[in-house]
Amino acid sequence: MQDYDIDTLAVRAGTARSQFNEHSEALYLTSSFVFENAARAAACFKGDEPGNIYSRFTNPTVTAFGERLAALEGAEACVATASGMSAILACCMGLMKAGEHIVSSSSIFGATVNLFGILAKFGLETTYVDATDPAAWRAAVRPGATRLLFVETPSNPLTEVFDIAALSEVAHGAGALLVVDNCFCSPALQRPLDLGADLIVHSATKYLDGQGRVLGGAVLGKKEIVMEGIFPFLRTAGPTLSAFNAWVLLKGMETLGIRMQAQSGSALELARWLERQPAVERVYYPGLPSHPQHALAMRQQRLGGAIVSFEVKGGREPAWRVVDATRMISITANLGDTKSTITHPATTTHGRISAEARARAGITEGLLRVAVGLESLADIQADLARGLNG
Repeated sequence: MQDYDIDTLAVRAGTARSQFNEHSEALYLTSSFVFENAARAAACFKGDEPGNIYSRFTNPTVTAFGERLAALEGAEACVATASGMSAILACCMGLMKAGEHIVSSSSIFGATVNLFGILAKFGLETTYVDATDPAAWRAAVRPGATRLLFVETPSNPLTEVFDIAALSEVAHGAGALLVVDNCFCSPALQRPLDLGADLIVHSATKYLDGQGRVLGGAVLGKKEIVMEGIFPFLRTAGPTLSAFNAWVLLKGMETLGIRMQAQSGSALELARWLERQPAVERVYYPGLPSHPQHALAMRQQRLGGAIVSFEVKGGREPAWRVVDATRMISITANLGDTKSTITHPATTTHGRISAEARARAGITEGLLRVAVGLESLADIQADLARGLNG
């Protein structure tokens, strides 16, 4: 189906009807699958023949999810995981060994920083790069040891944008792989593989679902890397996406394009409005000309995305006042929902990392992150204005 537009793929790709010819995707709630005979079972277990074996690593509904997402990202293969964090874990555990090295942007999700800290106990060391300049990444590479370059673009929560094509050159020059977390944009706005990335990770919990219902994750890329490097870890360790969650995510992806377009449009208008508010020190949104990487974002993204972060003058106390004054926007750290959400990153998503790591990532006490949903823009503005004007 690669000849079809991405919006068509989001609705149609990955569908394989059963003997009942159902129109909606089937939901296969089963732990295991039955074989016609012993020889067929042996062949499937050995990998000589395709077939579903056990839902820890093979399930038709999960396969449909993976095939649809792979079509959207232009990937050869996809493995689905229980969450976005387990997708990152699968990359590291499936592709690395003790003594190898990760170069990562310092502007990443707090839980990812914590995960890399856990992996350090097993001999996987991480160096954090504080700049958007590819030369800084090149300087951090350790010849013969660096296995992965890891980046979120746009980053969480400051929406820093990294040049995927340039980082791809750095990674490949060092014999490493470039892993891009595409959570903030989704394939509706950005396709990192087209720009030279080797692997994409997703928290499907966010925009792929789009309604805050289930957890899920995915790793996508070339078949050789995904199926020979990452799938064996998933098969054995079992950080598996459930069939029910895969079915929900399939339905969520059907509306991905129209949601991302609408939410990105509202986010741009909200960012412009926030720039005019006296209580706001600075606004971070890739769609604004004031964003340091605005030109780059407009080259490698279709739109600016639905995340707007901003600094409230005066630090934590006035920032918390804005949060507490909201009546409609949900106070929660999740994002990608049709419902707008607000969070104070320094005490939530990045609250468990060190103060030094927060400073390195630019997470200040006055910073707030809004994930713009599908409500009326006027209502979102009014909800924020209550605290900003107070």
